[in-house]
Amino acid sequence: MSPYPAHPRIGVGIILLRGHDVLLIRRGRPPGAGQWSLPGGKQELGETAEAAARRELLEETGLSCGALTMVAHADSITYDDAGRVEYHYTILDFAARYAGGEPVPGDDADGCAWASPEELDGYGLWNEIRRVIELARCAQL
Repeated sequence: MSPYPAHPRIGVGIILLRGHDVLLIRRGRPPGAGQWSLPGGKQELGETAEAAARRELLEETGLSCGALTMVAHADSITYDDAGRVEYHYTILDFAARYAGGEPVPGDDADGCAWASPEELDGYGLWNEIRRVIELARCAQL
């Protein structure tokens, strides 16, 4: 997404659970370059939100998943130093159970990691990510 949009963009996030662990990726490009996050990205024109979630998971980690459950939404708004909106995403967060395979970073991800609940503090995650991970863990998947 280009900076300084005229309107919010729709994004998707995937909370992929393997037991109690969650799959995280390290962003390779702005917004959030170098930060740990959930796999995900923008929805394309003509693409359903669920299809976008599956595509982003595959592109960023090489993994696929079975059933998806929408568990939350989050708003990610980044302002520049002058107070203008530089990026604005409304993110639809889907949860799924791990089905197998090894994650390999791709597309705009430059790292992948499985993180246990006890390890999440070490990844510097945005509070909204922590919130949706907890909602996914409580969902009936």
